[in-house]
Amino acid sequence: MAGGTTPELYVEAVMLLGGAVIAAPLFKRIGLGTVLGYLAAGLIIGPIGRMISDGEEILHVAELGVVFLLFIIGLELKPARLWSLRRDIFGLGLAQVIVTGAALTALATLMFDTGAAVAIGFGLALSSTAFALQVLEERGEINRRHGRKSFAILLFQDLAIVPLLALLPFLAPAAAESGGNHWIDLAKAVGAVAVLVFAGRYVLNPLFQVIARSGAREAMIAAALLVVLGSALLMQVAGLSMAMGAFLAGVMLAESSYRHELEADIEPFRGLLLGLFFMAIGMSLKLPVIYANWLTILLAVPVLMAVKAAIIYALCRLFGTEHDVSVRTALILPQGGEFGFVLFSTAVAMGIFDDDTASMLVSVVTLSMALTPLSVMLGNRLVREDEPEDMDEDFEGAGADVLMVGFSRFGQIASQVLLAGGSDITMIDHSADRVRAAQKFGFRVYFGDGTRKDVLEAAGIKRAKIVAVCTQRKEITDRIVDLVQSEYPDAKVFARSYDRAHTLELRARAIDYEIRETFKSGLEFGKKTLEALGRSESAAADIAEDVEKRDAERLRIQQADGIYAGGHMLHTRPVVPEPLTKPLREAKVIDTTDGAGAESLLEKDHS
Repeated sequence: MAGGTTPELYVEAVMLLGGAVIAAPLFKRIGLGTVLGYLAAGLIIGPIGRMISDGEEILHVAELGVVFLLFIIGLELKPARLWSLRRDIFGLGLAQVIVTGAALTALATLMFDTGAAVAIGFGLALSSTAFALQVLEERGEINRRHGRKSFAILLFQDLAIVPLLALLPFLAPAAAESGGNHWIDLAKAVGAVAVLVFAGRYVLNPLFQVIARSGAREAMIAAALLVVLGSALLMQVAGLSMAMGAFLAGVMLAESSYRHELEADIEPFRGLLLGLFFMAIGMSLKLPVIYANWLTILLAVPVLMAVKAAIIYALCRLFGTEHDVSVRTALILPQGGEFGFVLFSTAVAMGIFDDDTASMLVSVVTLSMALTPLSVMLGNRLVREDEPEDMDEDFEGAGADVLMVGFSRFGQIASQVLLAGGSDITMIDHSADRVRAAQKFGFRVYFGDGTRKDVLEAAGIKRAKIVAVCTQRKEITDRIVDLVQSEYPDAKVFARSYDRAHTLELRARAIDYEIRETFKSGLEFGKKTLEALGRSESAAADIAEDVEKRDAERLRIQQADGIYAGGHMLHTRPVVPEPLTKPLREAKVIDTTDGAGAESLLEKDHS
């Protein structure tokens, strides 16, 4: 008997893996995203190709992908950061569920009785946590402002599934009289959360320490899976969602020293099962129901997405969110969600509506998911520009002899020299992408805006002997220099200048040292080119040294005569530089590397 089922199981596994391997990269390549690829693969394997008939069974297993996804997200969220999102979670999230649910309920009453309309309206008000977060993660937008808004709304929706499920018995045609156990259910839920919080604080870290000391790598992976599945199961027994249990476990371990190792252990399971989850959704589509109700579905999907997007946008604006962020948030969350599947199946079991209605609703939700990558692309086209990635400012351990503001290419090179020389540096940068990238290479860079006095204070400027301003934009550099000189006059200021005019402006501010960002590299480039053309190394070095001296002399004269101020030429008295020690042929040099666009003529022969 086993021999008949085992080969079939292997065949199904090969088909699912083959579908994922082909569809995900293909859809990613054409710009539609891997999620839509998984859905398409599931549709072909299931309803269209009929290679696998039991999509529902696979969906139950694949839901673990959502569980693992929320555990990893929890690992990224320290409790302090979660607390900082409380307004979006319990304000914006609550408003979204209530307002969207009420609006969709009103539309559903056109076709269904009141009880069914409420179940349908609030079921469709929930967006897909797995789908939306996968899209955000794929696009690297989970930590941008619209990503955080979307996450806050989704998190409240996951919490809302509990009271919504508790509401269903009251919507049933013959509401059950056994309503006296709600307080017991609530107590079980609170108790489960308390157990999880206690375990996270006092049990899990010692457990991981013992396993880590043993050196058994496979035991660490098993422990990670045990934590995720155990916490998820505990919450399910208490009547909450498994995903919420995994999320809370992740939050409890967010400050653990084993956070990165846990994330690395869980990530392969998360990716595989989440892909399987989307394939199972595609496989569970019932094509006969779609054929029978194609006109209703064709109208319902765009109406659902338009209503949800409009309400989310309006609420975001009402809560003080910028237009661009509101647009992006609205167009990430217009779809129905996987918790809607749970709500609809429970409603069928209670007789609120029939199985055909549930199948039609599942089709609407699934098709809205399939269209989400397109709505996200629309959102990106409608907004003016990319907003910066959001990140928490945390200056724990900051403070050193050198405070470096700006960690782009220039700062990265300069910092390596300082670190190699044994100096301590506190480095801050306002790009979260750059901060994360630097951390991957072992640099400790703090996230913060160097134009703010409170950030400089937190980064330890009062302790710093030198403030190295290595920012890229001229106006930002000027603001930081002015702030440091006015508020911290004892600190020496070293700055990266943008071009020749900017150098003169910084010298006029009497900073301690400045250097043009491309000057030295341009000299070295010219020297190496001369060598390649046949000049000896020493001759090329002498010429480069002369050019550097001439440049310094021109700057000195221009500074003394006030030829440049604020980037504008005030008068044009001819500058006569010191002669070169070696003759040069007549040449016209366009100074484009400095960005000033100025021309300077090298005299014919000064020997």
